[in-house]
Amino acid sequence: MTGLSHTDEAGAARMVDVSAKADTARTAVATGRIDMNDAARAAIAEGSAAKGDVFAAARIAGIMAAKRTSDIIPLCHPLPLTGITLDLALDEKGAIATATVNTAGKTGVEMEALTAVSAALLTLYDMLKAVDKQMIMKDIHVSAKSGGKSGDWSA
Repeated sequence: MTGLSHTDEAGAARMVDVSAKADTARTAVATGRIDMNDAARAAIAEGSAAKGDVFAAARIAGIMAAKRTSDIIPLCHPLPLTGITLDLALDEKGAIATATVNTAGKTGVEMEALTAVSAALLTLYDMLKAVDKQMIMKDIHVSAKSGGKSGDWSA
């Protein structure tokens, strides 16, 4: 790649014109984590969080956020998403969120997957902050993608 695709010859921001590209099946997987104390992990595991089922709320938040990615990322194309899954799991340090987003379109869904993970982790923070104000969200990244001219990729 010789230059940034979201700027024109003068350096001004622009939305990339994808009209000449073919529609292809595209998938992106993103993951991230939130580290938390034992009390917050226990609240999730035991279903005792004061605000209710935190994983259910985080899952819905992530799915909703993926559908609205173009509203919050300025140069992102609005895409007809065909599928979104958001998996949440506890481990010894906290929780891991993994989003898989699908479309049949002209551009990839990496931003939608990243947005889903970010919103899910933010929701976990919001719902558990009374138990642990020092939670740390980290390691949010695209772990795999498929489709488009660059083909398949995985971290």
